[in-house]
Amino acid sequence: MPARVGVVALLLAGPVALLGGCFNLDALNDDPNVGPCPVAGVLYDANRVAQIEGVERHENVGFTGQVEAVRGYCRYTGTNPITMEIELDFAFGKGPKATDDSHVYPYFVTITRRDRSVLAKQIYAVEAKFPKGKDIVRQTEKIDGIVIPRATETVSGTNFEIIVGFDLTPDELAYNRSGKRFTINTGQ
Repeated sequence: MPARVGVVALLLAGPVALLGGCFNLDALNDDPNVGPCPVAGVLYDANRVAQIEGVERHENVGFTGQVEAVRGYCRYTGTNPITMEIELDFAFGKGPKATDDSHVYPYFVTITRRDRSVLAKQIYAVEAKFPKGKDIVRQTEKIDGIVIPRATETVSGTNFEIIVGFDLTPDELAYNRSGKRFTINTGQ
């Protein structure tokens, strides 16, 4: 398996595209959050992946993927830590060079101190299954149980970000940064 690029390098090299929002996790509870939720978004350089074998032509495309949206939900009151869940909307494509009817896409979820440093990173994998005759599928993944400790009860969610993206190889990252937007079969 090819080497993966660390999230620290990705964070230093590219902007975050904020596709989504943040909502109170427990809207039925009468106690409001003591502050806003952390921002949840996708790293621009890592929001898509395209497997292309050889020349950039439609017939050389394997699997593709794109993060279409990220939504964050949180809850915190008093001295409690911030508890979050996120939902990620993906679109996956299967091109002519795809060798199977399913593909596993690794992606990362990071917690950062806003505009400063990575506090935690976790790699996940989502499997896209393509039914017979379909070359585009969409699915939503839910990650819950994200806990962000707060030093004091005056620390709000605005001090943190949840950043997601595909866990890319150096070549995939270079392709995304090149400005090329070969997005055939990603559900556009």
